[in-house]
Amino acid sequence: MYIDKIKVKTGKKVHVQILLRESFREPGAPRSQVKHRTLLNLTHHDPKDIAAIKLALKHKNDLAKLKSLAKTEIKITQGLSVGAVWALWCVAQRVGLVSVLGGSQEARRVLWQVFARLINQGSRLSAVRLAGEHAACEILGLSSFDENDLYDSLDWLDARQAKIEDALYQRRNSDGAPQLFLYDVTSSYLEGTENEYAAWGYNRDKKKGKLQIVVGLLSDGSGNPLSIEVFEGNTQDTQTVCSQVRKLAERFGAGAVTLVGDRGMLKTAQIAELSEESFHYLTAITKPQIESLLKKGVFQLGLFEEKLCEVRDGGVRYILRRNPARAAEIAMNRADKFRSLASLVLKKNDYLALHLRADIKVALRDVLAYAKKLRISDWVLIEADGRAIKVEQDAVSLAQVSRLDGCYALKTDVPTQAADAATLHTRYKDLAQVEQAFREMKTGHLEVRPVYVRTAAHTRAHVFIVMLAYLLRRELDAAWRKLNLTVEEGLSQLSSLCSEEISFGDSSGYLSVPIPRESLARLFTALSITPPPSLPPPYSPPCSH
Repeated sequence: MYIDKIKVKTGKKVHVQILLRESFREPGAPRSQVKHRTLLNLTHHDPKDIAAIKLALKHKNDLAKLKSLAKTEIKITQGLSVGAVWALWCVAQRVGLVSVLGGSQEARRVLWQVFARLINQGSRLSAVRLAGEHAACEILGLSSFDENDLYDSLDWLDARQAKIEDALYQRRNSDGAPQLFLYDVTSSYLEGTENEYAAWGYNRDKKKGKLQIVVGLLSDGSGNPLSIEVFEGNTQDTQTVCSQVRKLAERFGAGAVTLVGDRGMLKTAQIAELSEESFHYLTAITKPQIESLLKKGVFQLGLFEEKLCEVRDGGVRYILRRNPARAAEIAMNRADKFRSLASLVLKKNDYLALHLRADIKVALRDVLAYAKKLRISDWVLIEADGRAIKVEQDAVSLAQVSRLDGCYALKTDVPTQAADAATLHTRYKDLAQVEQAFREMKTGHLEVRPVYVRTAAHTRAHVFIVMLAYLLRRELDAAWRKLNLTVEEGLSQLSSLCSEEISFGDSSGYLSVPIPRESLARLFTALSITPPPSLPPPYSPPCSH
């Protein structure tokens, strides 16, 4: 028996058939009259099976020789990185992202951009190059692509963002809609000037001279991201709330909802919008608002203690507390600033003593300017005393300035029977999860910056990809936290697991995945994932690396 490859021409097309055949002679026929017959058509069988049969037939009379083939006819070469992509592929299936996106090539290119954001952040071109090092095409079923294909997939994603968000929301909340939602806003500066959302605004990143975009993130009470939205860079925080209310009411079909927003986010107009939908709110009030309510006698300064205190004013509930740790931190910061100012005064006085022609008015002006920069002018006394400058604290002013250190007040209309003060206080602290999400997406692992896109559609899709990457990152973090390992470290280690391309002589080979070493095996185990023994061939048409 032997393996035979036959080309059959049909019109202009040439088909290749792979057949298992044997040679024979009719009884009494001359030796030269050898005939052949087909035993099995292997054309559509797995190439690995065909290669194995071919190898076995070649050495059927000396099977012991198979032991030495590793040094002679079996060629093993290192293939593409498998571990990180496989782990992300399994997690994406678990959270429903794979099924929600669908199986089209556009969907799979979007999915690869999500994976690339987690493995190695960069531009669309860098994502193409990254696919040349990782088994993206084999695992995701991708055909060859370039950066233009990835830009086209951003348009595809932007047109379907709402549908994808809704599907993920329904999948996560199939047992019933949550009653608590967290919402916060941040800004992200831009390096260029051509982005369609770019505008001048309040820059949270303290980057002067940079245009920016504004991003709003809506999460459930557990911190799982539900929806992300991009606004022009000059949009005020309060102007972003209306679209979130409509989203909760119309798209998510939420019922008894409480929207948790940071101080300054939910003001009179926004609270009225929530009331129209029978939604509740939970927010914090600013220090000027606290001062105003103290003057009106709604509550008293003595009520701010480490233990929670609740005060009612009409239909509004105020939850008061003084955080002693925060108060001590503010006092320490204030003391550091005063020491810095005193150090400057000492240097100025030394200079004045050594340089008799130096003008004390100039030195005094510099000290006053520095105090203003440190924002401590309200409680320090600075004056000239001959050719020296004196600085000291104003005890009365300092007591007035520091009386609200560590104090904060929450404001809500949630009924008492729905949640007590302690529960509401805990729910407001959950808002820190959104702040953590922003840190990861802006300056942490996922790095939404730099934004390498210009159009509004591409910007929205780029930010949405970062949110989807954060969704997967939360799953990885929850699994690997007990291993005392960051997500970045885990993905970096898994990237070292590479496939092996095994070929038999001139025959086609296959991609095998070796058994991972112990340090990698525990990462897969923590995710309840088993690495594949082998990889499928690239998507047809073949993926070029």
